[in-house]
Amino acid sequence: MKIIRNISMIYKFYLALPSLKKYKDGIFAARASGNVEEERSYILKATSSWGAFVMDLFKTEVHIHGEENIPSEGPVVYISNHQSYADIPLCCMVLNKIQFGFIAKKELSNLFLYGEWVENIRSVLIKRDDPRASLKAIQKAIDFINQGFSILVYPEGTRSKGPKMRDFKKGSLRVAAKSGVPVIPITINGTWRIFEEKGYSQKASVDITIHKAIETKNLSKMEMFELSGEVEEIIRGGLT
Repeated sequence: MKIIRNISMIYKFYLALPSLKKYKDGIFAARASGNVEEERSYILKATSSWGAFVMDLFKTEVHIHGEENIPSEGPVVYISNHQSYADIPLCCMVLNKIQFGFIAKKELSNLFLYGEWVENIRSVLIKRDDPRASLKAIQKAIDFINQGFSILVYPEGTRSKGPKMRDFKKGSLRVAAKSGVPVIPITINGTWRIFEEKGYSQKASVDITIHKAIETKNLSKMEMFELSGEVEEIIRGGLT
């Protein structure tokens, strides 16, 4: 029964693909010419329109808190909890003022048709069980930030699939620490009801809270160490 019900979800997911494709030529042309600002603009148009389309298809009621904290200039590092598959389109829809990519697991590159888009938007893919490859990926993310691209990190490392947040992985703020850009904590609450609660898609009401930016420039190692716990508590507090 779940397989039959999920056919509709998969169909809707791929129905949104054209909202990404129509910006492909613009992204590649800007990248080829070295026009980073134009490339970021095209990526933002692609991801924000795609995210809004997906969330509308699933008839999700979205409540945004702290909208005034969404940055209009980058680069920044977003740090968010991770409840559901739906977190990616939700963030793309809501964080619609500057471009951002994701730090994500390598397996996403194998996703049919969507795999290439994970990388096209300047995301960084990590092999979880390969420390050396992970360090290279972190450096790649820092290089992107130095070029003006923003990054979103899910420090739990995987979906919680429910309301309870997992502990953050060690080193989750390393990208921000090494690049010195602002960190913006994000709390997502309720997306697990869209799919993970029953194993097939359903209508749900979700909340997303954008907390105030935290500056990381010129922080000492001790301050950076303490900041990791502070950000985790801010995000966790948003769930209550």
